[in-house]
Amino acid sequence: IMAQEHHEHGHGCGHDHSCGDEARERKNIIIRLILAAVVFIAALIVEHTAGHTIAIPVYIASYLTVGFGVLKEAFESIREGDVFGEEFLMAIASLGALIIGQYAEAVAVMWLYCLGEFLQDLAVDKSRESIGELMDLRPDYANLIKEDGTEEKVDPDTVRVKDVIVIKPGEKVPLDGTVAEGESMLDTSSLTGEAVPRSVRPGDDVLSGCINTTGLIKVEVTKEFGESTASRILELVENAGERKSKSENFISKFAHVYTPIVCVLALVLAIVPSLITGNWIQWIERALTFLVVSCPCALVISVPLSFFAGIGCASKEGILVKGSNYLEALADTGIAVFDKTGTLTEGIFEVRNIAVDEKAAVTGEEMLELAAYAESNSSHPIAVSIVNAYGKDIDKQKVKEVMEMAGTGVTATVKGRHVYAGNAGGLEEVGMAFSKCEEVGTVVYVAVDGKYAGYILISDRIKEDAAEAISGLKACGIRKTVMLTGDNTVVADAVGGELGIDEVHAGLLPEDKVSEVERLLGEKSEKEKLLFAGDGVNDAPVLARADIGVAMGAFGSDAAIEAADVVIMDDKQSRLITAVKLSKRTVSIAKQNIIFAIAVKVIVLILSACGYATMWAAVFADVGVALLCILSSLRNMKPVQKAK
Repeated sequence: IMAQEHHEHGHGCGHDHSCGDEARERKNIIIRLILAAVVFIAALIVEHTAGHTIAIPVYIASYLTVGFGVLKEAFESIREGDVFGEEFLMAIASLGALIIGQYAEAVAVMWLYCLGEFLQDLAVDKSRESIGELMDLRPDYANLIKEDGTEEKVDPDTVRVKDVIVIKPGEKVPLDGTVAEGESMLDTSSLTGEAVPRSVRPGDDVLSGCINTTGLIKVEVTKEFGESTASRILELVENAGERKSKSENFISKFAHVYTPIVCVLALVLAIVPSLITGNWIQWIERALTFLVVSCPCALVISVPLSFFAGIGCASKEGILVKGSNYLEALADTGIAVFDKTGTLTEGIFEVRNIAVDEKAAVTGEEMLELAAYAESNSSHPIAVSIVNAYGKDIDKQKVKEVMEMAGTGVTATVKGRHVYAGNAGGLEEVGMAFSKCEEVGTVVYVAVDGKYAGYILISDRIKEDAAEAISGLKACGIRKTVMLTGDNTVVADAVGGELGIDEVHAGLLPEDKVSEVERLLGEKSEKEKLLFAGDGVNDAPVLARADIGVAMGAFGSDAAIEAADVVIMDDKQSRLITAVKLSKRTVSIAKQNIIFAIAVKVIVLILSACGYATMWAAVFADVGVALLCILSSLRNMKPVQKAK
């Protein structure tokens, strides 16, 4: 319904946000609108005090101040072959009003039209080209090992397959490859969205865009820079934005049919009866009145204003909608796809259970204390969660002989006792018997003085309103819910089952998520829209590819927020229910306005053709109907009824 196509090709009021500073352009539009209004009021005063003839130049000055851009756009559209565009109809109708001496009408019509366009711009003009955080994925250099064994810092573009590069602690992985030497922990959150670092050792694959956090590793390159994961993510975002499905522009489609019809009818009305009766002045004036009535002012103002009011209402609810076409699309959502970590879950790891082995010589509180001391020097999210669960001050002088074991865990001497805290692999390496935890989550096994003591279960927490969001969206008519995550299958299935999600796909990289969304897009009906909600940098390509991308604004990444079409500012998933309900109400109000405006215009057009409609009727059919539709649109400002 929205004039999206119109905004892509330029703005009827003569402003183009693709060129120049957006704030300066908006300021210029406001100045033109205010100046035109002041001159218009002055013209009315002059006409009342000094006469109609003297006021004419003042009316024309006001008209050109606000309408020059529309006239220019109409001329350019004609030159490009788009004769019957929205601007052309506005131009010919307002110029027609000037020709028959209705100067005030001409200025009012043009001013109201430009005001409507400006209001639309405020809602739509949100640039999504700057994916600043995503650009951080692109590494600046690679440490290449030359044939003589020395290192050289080179551009990643120059590195070839089978070359060996060195990645030091704190550096980004510049290219995809396989670990040839060394062990370390990689922060993969920028790719998978998961907070838990991944251990790598010789033979393991590493992906560009990850950050090496602990040890030095040597990597044999398997893909050139242009084919690396980081480059593909950037390319996916750029291409996905171009392939995004767009809402059909009802007004543009309507105008392309409506405008030529009324123009031909007006021409016929001016010529044919004049040839028969010889009264050219009467029929030309009647034809111009016909054109004034035909002006789609009520539509081009009230329909965008319905969406503008809806966007304003959404913002009060903590929902930022970046364009009215996305607000419209929400009403047709049939498939809702969610990222897991940070979207449906908090993305914060906490201790969920402390299980002490029946043969252990420690209590649960003692085991947690010893594990917290052993992990106190680590910044690993799992270690931090254990320290936080302990919740007391740690005297690090009581911790000695700390040894990080990449991929397994940590050993330390705490208060004279030897402590191991890590995964099952560390216990298996030394042949220690232990009871395996079958619960869902990350398990830290603890051994004290060479004997198995128990385990600490750590897991992410599902957001309080996540279940409400899923059930509420289904109640709104969304037929399928899907969860995509980089986490493991066991955890993903547990979360999906608890929330009542229809489909769960785990262990996915960004390109896998895009592939799944592409598959779902192919499955949906033509009218249906696909919504994707996510929060990480890794979600940006999917947010851009989906019909409607929804990002979490409070804790979401800048890249996700920039790539999204809708932003939930407080991270509450239940806001999606409000957004869908609001979109359905907005579309309903817009359709009511369209039907009312067209019905009145058709009636008055027939009356004007028959000579029963005066210019006053034309004014009502144009400005009067527009004002009534605007008042109707403002109904969309009231809050949406909350879900029960």
